[in-house]
Amino acid sequence: MKITPKDFFLWFGAMAALYGSVASLIALLFQYINYAFPDPLAYYYVEPYSGGMRFAMASLIVLVPLTLVLMRLLRSDMIAVPEKKDLWVRRWALMLTIFIGGAVVIGDLITLINYFLGGDLTTRFVLKVFVVLGVAGGVFLHFLADIRGYWLENVARAKMVGYAAGVLVLLSIIAGFFIMGSPSQVRLYRFDDQKVSDLQNIQWQIVNFWQQKERLPKSLDELEDPISGFIVPKDQQTGSSYVFTLGEGMAFNLCATFNAESQGPAKQTAYYESYPVGDVSNENWQHGAGEHCFERIIDPERYPPYQNGMEKPLPTIVR
Repeated sequence: MKITPKDFFLWFGAMAALYGSVASLIALLFQYINYAFPDPLAYYYVEPYSGGMRFAMASLIVLVPLTLVLMRLLRSDMIAVPEKKDLWVRRWALMLTIFIGGAVVIGDLITLINYFLGGDLTTRFVLKVFVVLGVAGGVFLHFLADIRGYWLENVARAKMVGYAAGVLVLLSIIAGFFIMGSPSQVRLYRFDDQKVSDLQNIQWQIVNFWQQKERLPKSLDELEDPISGFIVPKDQQTGSSYVFTLGEGMAFNLCATFNAESQGPAKQTAYYESYPVGDVSNENWQHGAGEHCFERIIDPERYPPYQNGMEKPLPTIVR
């Protein structure tokens, strides 16, 4: 039977959506494993709002229903016109999927055995291996049965498998909201993060002010400089100014009102700096919900005044 453009693009679209769904599901489950079993030796950057998790969830929300709808259309078309099950595009699509699924399963098992023989197995790694094995193995078996005509002969079971896959993906997506919070909660976390970033910027402007003038500013307004272009940031959530108070000696406080408790050290520390800048005594940026003040004490030995009018470049915090 001659292939039509409709047949070609239906199969092409179905396979593209399927591969994207499988990759997104594996990526999402990997994110959950990383969250549940953090690796203390992993020094890579941790995105504070689960960007990878969000992207995988968004991909699944779009691609999985699309895959199920396209596969349902293809099977209905083949039931109505049985000759279409012999189209070359179908045979190539199924065989390619079976080949990729089988290759992934074999590679996954080789990797597992290799790490086992090397004594490097961890719970985190083993779980990821079984995720790949389960997902890729399921795809392999499903399309192996499909190329043998099993699902065309058992339409009811094919529908059940589709529903089961949809439920599995739905549960995986719901789990993500328990980890990263609802969109409104994520937005509140972003406001808190911006407040911490603003206070960091203000802090280093205060240190620079001390090094230039050998005194602390009486108010944040003194930090503004039309030449450098620095303007004291305000709380973007409320539009109010941050609270600055002087303590005894070289101590000062920076205060802000936060929506929630810090989401962990990896999420609320700086992101970060273009240059190493040293420490301010007792410096950390963890906070609770509500108003919180960060007390800072400038150490004159670490941050001596500039000599002979020589300015030292201010460290730049990059977001």
